Amino acid sequence: MDVDVFVAAHSAEWNRLAALTRSARSLRGAEADELVRLYQRVATHLSVIRTEAPDPALVGRLSTLVAQARSAITGTHTPAWREVGVFFKRRLPAALYLGWRWWVSVAVVFLIVSGIIAAWIATHPDVQAAIAAPDEIREMTRPGGAYEAYYSSNPAASFATGVWTNNAWVAAGALLLGVLLGIPTVYMLWLNALNLAVGVGLMVSAGRGALFFGLLVPHGLLELTAVFVAAGIGMRLGWTVIDPRGRTRARALAEEGRSVVVVVLGLACVLAISGAIEGFVTPSGWPTWLRIGIGVLVELLFLAYVFILGRRAAKAGETGDIDSRYAEDTLPAAT
Repeated sequence: MDVDVFVAAHSAEWNRLAALTRSARSLRGAEADELVRLYQRVATHLSVIRTEAPDPALVGRLSTLVAQARSAITGTHTPAWREVGVFFKRRLPAALYLGWRWWVSVAVVFLIVSGIIAAWIATHPDVQAAIAAPDEIREMTRPGGAYEAYYSSNPAASFATGVWTNNAWVAAGALLLGVLLGIPTVYMLWLNALNLAVGVGLMVSAGRGALFFGLLVPHGLLELTAVFVAAGIGMRLGWTVIDPRGRTRARALAEEGRSVVVVVLGLACVLAISGAIEGFVTPSGWPTWLRIGIGVLVELLFLAYVFILGRRAAKAGETGDIDSRYAEDTLPAAT
């Protein structure tokens, strides 16, 4: 056998196998099948070379290539740091991006409802009187009162930890309880919208709206966005119960549920950031423009993470679900 002719005839397949092996973790569908076919073919080439013309250099090259392809196909231990990298680079942003229509819609409705209620409270003294006695409202809204003193009520580190823990539980509840047709999630949103509206309405009516927003915006932009994301994706989970979109209901809930867990873990990190801002930036003596600027910057970075990195990951086929090798096996079904 002429080794040079054999190499010329099959080198393109070997190069293609090497390329697929290097990117094995990101392969989907047809490319994964192609990797398996080329591995089998190149293993045959190696056997032929060993039998017919055992060129040491060529045998070594093909042996290495076949071994690497076998490891890529059968799977190897993945370092934990690499899984963390995949989580934050592809899985989480894709899960957030694929649910954006739900949580952006939630945000719009929430802000409209909260704004209407806040305006109603601010312009109707009788409504304010139904909320609390006049002296209690004055105590809450005065300089150094309850609304202002709240952010410096505890040491910064302790306050930030407490806020993060509470918000993480709220977000997890909004997400996971969404499976109950979204009803608990809507109720939680209503309570949050009402609470925000009362604070805005009372402070605006007292002429201290600018101060209130100066305290709220630095951490509130990211914190509220996390709440909107949790509620929107939780409601999407509830809608899956109604419309599994061509899948069995059990499979649809498994797939969506695993993506929800990804979002829960991701939002815990997002809320840790907003908690740190609320604990250290909001009550600081820094100028209002600087505190608000930090909040706006962090919010823009989060949105860029979702709509740039997440969109890119989603277009590459990422769904936010766990790697297929860790998911359940499914039986073929006739259609």
